[in-house]
Amino acid sequence: MCGIAGELRLRLGARASAARVWAMCDVMAHRGPDDFGEFADAEVALGMRRLSIVDVAGGHQPIANEDGSVQVVCNGEIYNSPALRSGLLARGHHFRTSTDVEVIAHLYEEGGTDALAGLDGMFAFALWDRRGHRLVLGRDRVGIKPLYVAETGGRLLFGSEAKCLLAAGLDPDLDLQALHDYLTLGYVPGPASIFRGVRQLPPGHLLVAEPGGRVRTERYWDLRGHAGRGARRTDGEWEAELLAALRAAVESHLMSDVPLGVFLSGGLDSSTIVALMHELGVHPIRTFTIGFAERSFSEIDGARQVATRFGTEHHELVVRPDAATLLPRLVRHFDEPFADSSAIPVWHLSELARRHVKVVLSGEGGDEMLAGYETYRARRLAALYARLPRLIGGRALPELVRRLPVSHARVSFDYKAKRFVAGAYLPPAAGHLWWKTVLAEDVKAALYANGTAAEVEATVRLFERLYAESDGGELDRLQYVDATLFLPADILVKVDRMSMAHSLEARVPFLDRAVMELARRLPARLRLRGLTTKYALRRAMAGRLPAAIVDGRKRGFNVPIPSWLVGELRDFTHDVLAPTRLRRQGLLDPDAVGRLVAEHMTRRADHSRAIWALLVLVVWHDAVRAEVRAAAGYGDRCRTLAADAGREAT
Repeated sequence: MCGIAGELRLRLGARASAARVWAMCDVMAHRGPDDFGEFADAEVALGMRRLSIVDVAGGHQPIANEDGSVQVVCNGEIYNSPALRSGLLARGHHFRTSTDVEVIAHLYEEGGTDALAGLDGMFAFALWDRRGHRLVLGRDRVGIKPLYVAETGGRLLFGSEAKCLLAAGLDPDLDLQALHDYLTLGYVPGPASIFRGVRQLPPGHLLVAEPGGRVRTERYWDLRGHAGRGARRTDGEWEAELLAALRAAVESHLMSDVPLGVFLSGGLDSSTIVALMHELGVHPIRTFTIGFAERSFSEIDGARQVATRFGTEHHELVVRPDAATLLPRLVRHFDEPFADSSAIPVWHLSELARRHVKVVLSGEGGDEMLAGYETYRARRLAALYARLPRLIGGRALPELVRRLPVSHARVSFDYKAKRFVAGAYLPPAAGHLWWKTVLAEDVKAALYANGTAAEVEATVRLFERLYAESDGGELDRLQYVDATLFLPADILVKVDRMSMAHSLEARVPFLDRAVMELARRLPARLRLRGLTTKYALRRAMAGRLPAAIVDGRKRGFNVPIPSWLVGELRDFTHDVLAPTRLRRQGLLDPDAVGRLVAEHMTRRADHSRAIWALLVLVVWHDAVRAEVRAAAGYGDRCRTLAADAGREAT
């Protein structure tokens, strides 16, 4: 696990700035505290910060092929590197290290960009072809590893975090459409970013750029094309194949020369990983879980049950985080506004795990691939609800539900009921968005202080486009929306930034290529049977895990934000969302924000997700500008030092 950054001058003969890339790498030293590497050649400069995991002593980057004509920096792991290496050696290639990254250079040398589609793993890499005068950027299939790019001033800049590009001098101007979508979703949907002119390389894509030529992106993998393609077989045969694929994925993800462990939430996915590690003979298995004093939000009991079953070296921590102090730190690591409050426990979990290990396996991706979300159940219920006469389903029941008292408990019944009846008659894509919506379009329009609503499109366009372009039936399409939008922009961003903040590598076996393609081929009835989510996985793990885990509802590292906002975060909320501060920023209308806060504090409504999103936005808006000013000043100092060093050398 590392961080990479670089610059390509788009004019032939212009020289890239190694000092600029140095500054870009320095602002993400947390991603790779063990080593720094750089390469500069005419129009290109590459840099990387390394967290040493495989071939600790010999894996310094950049890594080259035999004659140095191909140079590579890479963030992540190539899990099929042993098989690729064997084939390359048999065909006459010579390796200088044992690191997995070296296969990238030799694959490209042998087969060009087409050969790079053979990589399986989590990665974002940059490759410079000295002979072809070509830069190639690549990102893994579902966006486990990040990669931001921008074209500005005759340069192509790229980096593992957005702060790298800001350190290179990019202006932090807001992209209003990205801001609008953030307020709907609680995250910025890729490939956009919150900064105008900055985008993310889409998952499953390569970017190819040549000085004097054009910059192009090309897709090398697609989740589509697998639905309904499986041969006829019994349910038991499907379940056995799924279990075998998951076991192989876990085994490949154990590749490491340093200690590793598991994030254990007590849910089905992370517990499955622990069970399969046990079957593979891993010892010791180090497990880590986090809990809260609020019992309805704590998953320690379930995690402890799994840890006891498999005799793991178990570590747990009950925390009552100081969210007011922690939020500015989270904001600095995300670079963009990010309102998924489960980032708080993942921060603490990563901090706990890093005291003992350098690598963890985690269960992200299981819900998207195997249909684990409550929203899939909600869609199935909505189809039944829609059969009710409109007088009952559209008027009488919503009025009754509206009168339910507001609870601040974890995903309370009143919250789910009110959401459900309001979205039950919507088409599939729009309904799927509604059950995830933080702030609705009309509420956002009232919140804006600067006429933003007139300049942007409704967020539902993203869901409708992805739903329409997917293959398969309704469930396939909803899962495709989540795997393409929510997974890379929320779930994987969260685990990457929070683990990397503590120099910890997090791996996700459920997003192994073979598992994803198999899950896509699974008949819908084996993903969602009636209202039972992850049906095939539950069947496959029956007898391997405690019944309470196999039959339990979805778990995760959730946070009691609703009660915190009316308790220990009350003063913090009023301070951050104070009218004077909002007027100074000029983004949000103080009166509209004040009404939302008042309704939540008096329990007239649960606006906790909306208020948290606004708190994050306001803190981020101030913090990012301070960060940019600091990064710009640091970058100037780096460039001055580099220039002085160059003069001394001559």
